[in-house]
Amino acid sequence: MEMAPRILSQWILKSQLLQEEVSEVVSTLLDSALVLHLNNCILQLILVATLLGYNAHPVLGCYSQTDPLFDSSMSSSYKPLACNSQQCTQLEPSGCFIRTNTCAYTVDYGDNSMTIGDFVMETLTLGDSTTRNVAIGCGRINQGLFVGSAGLLGLGRGSLSFPSQINNPSFSYCLVDRTATSASTLEFGPLAIPNDAITVPLLRNSRMDTFYYVGLTGISVGGKMLPISPSAFAIDQNGGGGVIVDSGTSVTRLQPQVYNMLRDEFVKGTRGLPPPIRFANFLDTCYNLTSRPAGIPRVAFHFDTKTLELPDKTTCIKPPIIYSV
Repeated sequence: MEMAPRILSQWILKSQLLQEEVSEVVSTLLDSALVLHLNNCILQLILVATLLGYNAHPVLGCYSQTDPLFDSSMSSSYKPLACNSQQCTQLEPSGCFIRTNTCAYTVDYGDNSMTIGDFVMETLTLGDSTTRNVAIGCGRINQGLFVGSAGLLGLGRGSLSFPSQINNPSFSYCLVDRTATSASTLEFGPLAIPNDAITVPLLRNSRMDTFYYVGLTGISVGGKMLPISPSAFAIDQNGGGGVIVDSGTSVTRLQPQVYNMLRDEFVKGTRGLPPPIRFANFLDTCYNLTSRPAGIPRVAFHFDTKTLELPDKTTCIKPPIIYSV
């Protein structure tokens, strides 16, 4: 369940799109240089993923990617991990190639994408910074919605994620519009935190330690707090529920009862607009307009003593001919 705006760093909240659910997966592309890949490669940034992985030659099954495949035989720093290595035992699940006694990984994602391959140590370079002995996945079988990228940059909270391995858990990223001519940015370190950031503590879930949980306590529409039970946002004793931040989810998703309250209160504040219509199963409050509506109710997320107000442009999204909340 993803129930918060995207976070630009480990402690930073920024406004993004608000909506119950959208089935498409909109991936963020990040330009990154692998030290032994002679040109830049494109990786997808996944905030809840644990592993960093890329496609490697030879592959047994793979999607078409923009860049050449990484050839491990050309790398002097490429080192397969043994099955009993500390890094291999941290995999969930972990696997082993019996013939070579080397570690194997298998990862399945929520959109049915998957990757299988060798778990190895390699040297990586981002900009001017080089890190040696990073445990990464070298994909041999890769299928799914990877949009031509060379791999995934896992930024989750697990011990095998990229921030954990470089001992730099603070990072920020700024996502530009799809039509923008400038590039999105990713920064690591304390200087990545903007001065105007709204900061809230991250919560821990012992059952799901790779996710970034935030303590959402309420939602208001037009200045009116919705009568939402605190249990709707809480992590239960079995590790279920809670509010996570997920870069792989294109818009914020709420539990049905929470979304219904938000939607109904929003509609009350838009009585000057044409009656809302259903555009699709996941877009049930749409307005047939020729331009963005003015004076729509302001939606805000509340985190204990902090409040994050969503700009109008991120409360309503624009499909081909209509606006939807």
